[in-house]
Amino acid sequence: MTTLDWHSSPLTRQTPVTADYRNTQNVRRFLTRECGEDFRFDRPFMAWIKDGKPKTLGDVADEWLRRNGRA
Repeated sequence: MTTLDWHSSPLTRQTPVTADYRNTQNVRRFLTRECGEDFRFDRPFMAWIKDGKPKTLGDVADEWLRRNGRA
């Protein structure tokens, strides 16, 4: 299995969040496109992303929208 380059790889809603996930500018750009200009990381949300449960970046975007009353 190849390691995803979180800094420069193309990201989609189907991109799996793997054990080597990083909150990079590339991820921030993707989530801003998905969630809107108000997107921000916070500690509880980052902990949820890295909790080890299987998820995709689409799940991450949907969860942010849910937590922020936009879903």
